[in-house]
Amino acid sequence: MSPRRARRSDGASRRSRRPASGGGDDEGLGFAGRFGIGQVEEWPDGEWQVRRIVGGAADKVYRCPGCDQEIRVGLAHVVSWPNWTGGENERRHWHTACWRNRVNRGPGRTRY
Repeated sequence: MSPRRARRSDGASRRSRRPASGGGDDEGLGFAGRFGIGQVEEWPDGEWQVRRIVGGAADKVYRCPGCDQEIRVGLAHVVSWPNWTGGENERRHWHTACWRNRVNRGPGRTRY
């Protein structure tokens, strides 16, 4: 057997060794494990709640407002919304690079 394909002799899978989240999310990952922990970021265009989405949790196709291209299933990306009450209704999914470069585009260049 190749060293890359080493298997456990007791038949246990890697997935079964993960701690249970107790939250009911699939794959034994809790909400924070699947979707990251939100944080507040201050940018020249305001204060934003930002959450990084890992590729394994990206299970839908979204359209990035920065470049107007699709964010494919399985692609890690960023979700952001304004940091004010009711701002979560303005939530958008961005390519990570588009999110970082949006302030360089100038006013009126972002598609919502």
